[in-house]
Amino acid sequence: MAESLTLEEMAKRYDGEWLMIAYTELDHNMIVVRGEVLAHSTNQGDVYDALPIAKGRAVAFEYVGNIPEGFVVMV
Repeated sequence: MAESLTLEEMAKRYDGEWLMIAYTELDHNMIVVRGEVLAHSTNQGDVYDALPIAKGRAVAFEYVGNIPEGFVVMV
C-alpha cells in the first residue's frame, strides 16, 4: 500500500515540485489535507502527463514550494 501523507509532509519531502495527489481527505475549503503522491516533478507538464496512473481516482494537482517572484497564483 502507498504511503499516506499530509500536505505539510508532502511539502517538506517534495519542496519546489509539482505533485499529483490521490487525496483521501479534504478540508471544508476543498484543500488537500492528506493523500498519496502519485507523481512529482519540477516540470508541471510531466505531472499532468502522468494522469493515466490515477486510474479513475480523484486527484489534485499542487505546487509545493515558494512561488517565484513575478508569478501569479489563482486559487
